[in-house]
Amino acid sequence: MKETNNMKEANNKKETNNKKETNNKKEVNNKKETNNKLLPINENQPQGLLVAIGGKEDKEEVLEILTTLISLVNSETPKIEVITTATNYPEVAGREYIAAFSRGGENSVSILNIDTREAANDAGLLGRIIAADIIFFTGGDQLRITSILAGSLLMEEIKRRYLEEHCIIAGTSAGAAAMSRTMIYGGAGNETHQKGTVHVGDGIGLIDNVVIDTHFLERGRFSRLMQILSMNPVNVGIGLGEDAGIIIEGGHIIRAIGTGMIVILDGQNLMYSNVADIKFDEAIAMENLIIHTIVEGHGFDLKGRKYLRPGDLSNLSVSSW
Repeated sequence: MKETNNMKEANNKKETNNKKETNNKKEVNNKKETNNKLLPINENQPQGLLVAIGGKEDKEEVLEILTTLISLVNSETPKIEVITTATNYPEVAGREYIAAFSRGGENSVSILNIDTREAANDAGLLGRIIAADIIFFTGGDQLRITSILAGSLLMEEIKRRYLEEHCIIAGTSAGAAAMSRTMIYGGAGNETHQKGTVHVGDGIGLIDNVVIDTHFLERGRFSRLMQILSMNPVNVGIGLGEDAGIIIEGGHIIRAIGTGMIVILDGQNLMYSNVADIKFDEAIAMENLIIHTIVEGHGFDLKGRKYLRPGDLSNLSVSSW
């Protein structure tokens, strides 16, 4: 009987140890699987659209980008609020966009020159944000957008509408650069291959794990995005050329518009970077950074990190708007 009990006890121990071992393996595998997954891009799918433009979009002749923007609205007379916070010349910028959007059809265009934190928290202006079909941020200085508007009543309403309603949030130049949670606000293109030469802060946070740069090709800003990805390769860098833009649908499907080019830098397969080992002002080295270029009719899936050819986009139309 003792021998039988001893055998039973030994078997029970083996079974317990096997279960522990199995559970430990499962836990390790689950951890590995979790670690291998990319961070979610806007996991709660926004109902609105983002339209980011690289600057110097055509406002006088074909108006390709601006007319595309208007076409995304299902209304005969879209209501457009142009926010001129970024610029030091709000009256000039306001007149330009009133004229440009008026050329694109019978649109209702108004200017919101919000230049103080007090104005950004004026509840009396909320009605205009609520009624707008398109909320458009002009170029200028993206730090003016964040320092004046971030966390304000108006910006929180803009975010709410983007997440919950069929609203279009658009921006050009500084207005595009401020959209992402991580925002570039400075750094000369001829120096930013050196560590510590890119100035980065918090944007208004309409999209995560993405960094947007503008005037990208014309001002030689490739190394600005390269440096950001060397520090954190989970980000996708989007370099917008002039008269080039992207529509971001569902928080992750990118579609190129305009006559220019967009460069996409993807660090998901980055094998090596020396950024943590070098001193400030020393040059950065990277291995296996993925670079794509897209033009009108092409796109990119931020969730799947997948290039989208024209045929891939055919089933992802935003024309239902």
